[in-house]
Amino acid sequence: MTVVAVFIVLVFLYSLISRRLEQTVVTAPILFTAAGTLLVLAIPSAGELGIGRESFLKLAEIGLVMLLFTDATHINTKTVRSRERLPLRLLSIGMLLTIVLGAIAAHLLFPRMSLWEAGILAAILAPTDAGLGQVIVRSPHVPLRIRQALDVEAGLNDGLSVPFLMFFIAVSQVGTDGAGQVLMKYVGEQLGMGAVVGLAIGMAGGVLLGTARRKEWMADSVQQLGLVALPILAVLGCEPVGGSMFIAAYVAGLSVQVGYPDASAHSVEFTEGWGQLFDYFVFFLFGLFVAMALGHFNLVHVLYAVLSLTVVRMVPVAIALAGTRLSSATVLFMGWFGPRGLASIVLGLVFLEEEARLPGEETIKLAVMATVMLSIFAHGFSALPGISLYARTVAKLDATTPETRE
Repeated sequence: MTVVAVFIVLVFLYSLISRRLEQTVVTAPILFTAAGTLLVLAIPSAGELGIGRESFLKLAEIGLVMLLFTDATHINTKTVRSRERLPLRLLSIGMLLTIVLGAIAAHLLFPRMSLWEAGILAAILAPTDAGLGQVIVRSPHVPLRIRQALDVEAGLNDGLSVPFLMFFIAVSQVGTDGAGQVLMKYVGEQLGMGAVVGLAIGMAGGVLLGTARRKEWMADSVQQLGLVALPILAVLGCEPVGGSMFIAAYVAGLSVQVGYPDASAHSVEFTEGWGQLFDYFVFFLFGLFVAMALGHFNLVHVLYAVLSLTVVRMVPVAIALAGTRLSSATVLFMGWFGPRGLASIVLGLVFLEEEARLPGEETIKLAVMATVMLSIFAHGFSALPGISLYARTVAKLDATTPETRE
């Protein structure tokens, strides 16, 4: 309970100065991650008094289910396809190239790691973090279409990373010779049954919520509860049929909008309330676990982290945005601000929970921790100065450029 007590006190103190901190480079993820790290460094025994790995994994699993569901409820087809289709470019070409390049970099830097293990690491680190990028997407100094593209990308790429991650895990356990059989089984059971369960629960739940809303049977104060219950039902529904709970939660979030168009607004209310508290707790525990593993990091893990946040992210973004006539400053800005955070932490924990017992498991864990830790601080400290520099550059652009055009 010691760790939990420290976290609750920290949340209270943060609430007192949260508005003042918004004007500085110290973001909430930086604060809570640093606090978890410093707690273990100051009191080495603190890591043994808090939540254990198994509990952390279960917490992360529930968190990913909720994250995928709420992100899916925000999907708007028109938004994804508009603005020169920037989000679509980032989510297709950009994301696929990020996974490929991330796997190649991992295979080169960690020679003992198999290609499938390198794919696992790349898939875990492919999604960007909407929470760490809030300063960017809320800033009026960043052109609307640019922050909108980054916001949509961050909201959707975690769900798109899950199938890649689960497939790489499955194939890494049987080897290349059995890859075809694993793929067929995975598509049929994990993806297929997960999608069926998610579609059924999302459609039925959306129709019932929408009907209750129209007939005014439902109190405003409990609409969030009805909505949040759906991803949990999706998890329970996957249990007997062997479907992927993550795919089910994502599909449920997509399909619930058919019968309940207000799903997005109410999911936002949840994520900005209880969901935000969960995010802070995950960052706090992440800092704690990083401190406990400090003696195991080496320069190769740090080098991969640097490559992951620069070359592995920025080159695919540049290729994806080719032909859009965006300025080099914009391409550089969008390439750099692809922070790795909550989604990568949770996906990494889901990988550990699979207990694949792969030879490269420890390397994957340390590389993910190093990358996310570096991203939390590098992107956090560079957000405000980066916005200021980019805004001055955009102000000098011609009025006909894509960034400035209404």
